[in-house]
Amino acid sequence: MHRILIVSPHRSRLAEFAQSIAEQQDIQLAWAEDGKTAIADVMKHLPLAVIIDDNLLDMPGLDLVRRLLPINALIHMAVISDLSPEAFHEAGEGLGIMAQLPLAPAKTDALEILSRLKRLSPQAFAQARQ
Repeated sequence: MHRILIVSPHRSRLAEFAQSIAEQQDIQLAWAEDGKTAIADVMKHLPLAVIIDDNLLDMPGLDLVRRLLPINALIHMAVISDLSPEAFHEAGEGLGIMAQLPLAPAKTDALEILSRLKRLSPQAFAQARQ
């Protein structure tokens, strides 16, 4: 079972995206509304991936990425951001962010994230099927 943590205070905006992930076999979806809660959650239950809203209640999403890296640099992270691709690349350079997602990611975005995770961690998905 693979755990994916979504960190956002905007559940309704992410409903279609989250539902598309939750419907997948071998995926456990978890939520946190702010960075502090997300950090505590990651320390207890190491996720395969964290999807981070850039507008959290207590910190910018990229700050959370920076705080999660020392906990485990192998966690795959994507950030929901309305920055232009160029500005996002500049702001997140060196953080190893797997993807930038739009403010209201849809089912196609969820399927793309899952596809990337399978490409980046094929052994983890192979083990889950055994």
